[in-house]
Amino acid sequence: MKTLLDQILPANKFYARKLDKTSLTELFTTKQELIDDQAQNPPYGTNLTFPLDRYTRFCQTSGTSGHPLLWLDTNESWNWMLGNWDRVYQAANVTPKDHIFFAFSFGPFLGFWTAFEAATRMGALAIPGGGMRSSLRLRTILDTRATVLCCTPTYAIRLAEAAVEEKLDLETSNVRRIIVAGEPGGSIPSTRAHIEKLWPGAKVIDHHGMTETGPVSYGCPERPGTLHVIESSYIAEVIDNELILTNLGRLGSPLIRYRTGDLVKAVRGTCACGSTDLALEGGILGRTDDMVVVRGVNIYPTAIEEVLRSEGVTEYRVEVRTERALTELSIQVESPIPTHHLEAALTNAFSLRIPVSTVPDGSLPRYEAKSKRWIRL
Repeated sequence: MKTLLDQILPANKFYARKLDKTSLTELFTTKQELIDDQAQNPPYGTNLTFPLDRYTRFCQTSGTSGHPLLWLDTNESWNWMLGNWDRVYQAANVTPKDHIFFAFSFGPFLGFWTAFEAATRMGALAIPGGGMRSSLRLRTILDTRATVLCCTPTYAIRLAEAAVEEKLDLETSNVRRIIVAGEPGGSIPSTRAHIEKLWPGAKVIDHHGMTETGPVSYGCPERPGTLHVIESSYIAEVIDNELILTNLGRLGSPLIRYRTGDLVKAVRGTCACGSTDLALEGGILGRTDDMVVVRGVNIYPTAIEEVLRSEGVTEYRVEVRTERALTELSIQVESPIPTHHLEAALTNAFSLRIPVSTVPDGSLPRYEAKSKRWIRL
């Protein structure tokens, strides 16, 4: 931490200003602070350590929870993030012999950009899947004999559905690893099992990161559903179950004690895989801004998904209504399972009655990037 501060101060006006007002032990950084700073100092804010001509990369957050954050990186910061992806690939047993297909849009959000460049630097064949329909992506995966697929958990499921529509047999696929990110699904047991059933012979590997922080964690090779924070690159703290991160190598746009909003269960010690990196059991369990309280019960989206996927639900949407300060949930599903059976499973899990209704197959939205299954009415 001292080395980081020596490198960014006093040039970085954002943190020079914060540390002038508070001590490091009391300092936290929030996303809203960064958004406000960029609004007051457009377009990039004051969290820049170097002159603008040092920066070579532009990204922005997806903006699904508000105004997007704009983010700049120097070559040095970008290479630091590629090094983090080297660790992700190593844990997933991905080698230069692999053909890696990247099923994402290659838009301005960080996404798998660093994963793509880390793959080329490693010597693997990196296959971009931007600007393609699902049917063309599937045919490219099969034609190029891709052995690794990188996408969101939702889109891995959507591709499998598209394979059925196109009469393409995924039994003939060479994909042996599916590295997922962008959503918690890769660490949800029923979702992971569902994807692996749809993609015979493939193993799902979870990973998470953020545009602001960079690539943060890798999937444990011995304990599916557990993520390890790359502690050679981050100072990780867990306060009230929230993951707090300081990135140590992104000097051009650093974050000190950043409140990620990710809720985790932290486990210290030597893992079965031999790693001593902080373990996040169950991956990202939820987000501080995603939880809803229904009749006194805390409900997280990951918990709902675990129940529905374990019952064989193909696709779903959760509607959240608040009337007279009372919050209620209702769920629409594409599933042949009787609704009373699903309602019973939800009652057993949460001790709440949550109404479930069935809608026609294919009527609910499908997503290529982050899903939007929770709708607040």
